[in-house]
Amino acid sequence: MNIQLLAEALLEAERTKQPIAPLTETNEGITAADAYAVQLEQIRQKVDAGATVKGLKIGLTSKAMQEMLNVYTPDYGFILDTMVYDEVDGLPTESFIQPKVEFEIAFVFNKELKGPNVTVQDVIDATDYVVPAVEVIDSRIENWNIKFEDTVADNGSSAGAILGEKRTLLKEIEDITNIPMIVKKNGEFLDEATSSAVLGNPLNAVVWLANEVSTYDISIKPGMFVLSGALSKAVPFEAGDEFEADFGILGKVSVNILKEVVKK
Repeated sequence: MNIQLLAEALLEAERTKQPIAPLTETNEGITAADAYAVQLEQIRQKVDAGATVKGLKIGLTSKAMQEMLNVYTPDYGFILDTMVYDEVDGLPTESFIQPKVEFEIAFVFNKELKGPNVTVQDVIDATDYVVPAVEVIDSRIENWNIKFEDTVADNGSSAGAILGEKRTLLKEIEDITNIPMIVKKNGEFLDEATSSAVLGNPLNAVVWLANEVSTYDISIKPGMFVLSGALSKAVPFEAGDEFEADFGILGKVSVNILKEVVKK
């Protein structure tokens, strides 16, 4: 298994916006460990080129997303500074291939979390605040025809993040497993869910992540954020669409999909 070549193929697909065939079809026998090695090689190259790791994302935590992709194990990926968008500025469609949006709770940390023995209490103690968030997912694999190893190698199919402005302390939340979410698209009701959709409790997802990344001697550093997992199914979008997710006590987060620029 040539990790370098697979990483280069995915990086090229991202650069050219030309997706490639599933790695699980072209590389028989690829394992989850191989896939994470491919992911980490891409991140290494991007960091060497000047990017900064701002956070991590947890994927495939909700039943809705697991059933959508027929994958039943969580995964993770990295969020770089080049992937963070401002809620006010909107989202450029030309940056992506076949994107979708997900809505979730982001944890921002003021202490380091380092596995392998991280507990829920450790996550609570290390959390500065939480905010509502949008994750943009995209696939460098043709037609989202992915298996677990494909999405892992492809940085957890991550492509961007938008953090809401309202900051809420965990001690201000009566029950983090029962935070309601209502999503509107273009002003009309689209979907709803509660935070229990994320492994029963978003804190459980962060515990899982902190312990998993410790396998590669990676920790969640102060100032970093973690997207804890989508509460409901990912939604494709088009230029001109507007989404708003209301998380009750956590406030709202919105994303406006910028209209495509007409090239002269």
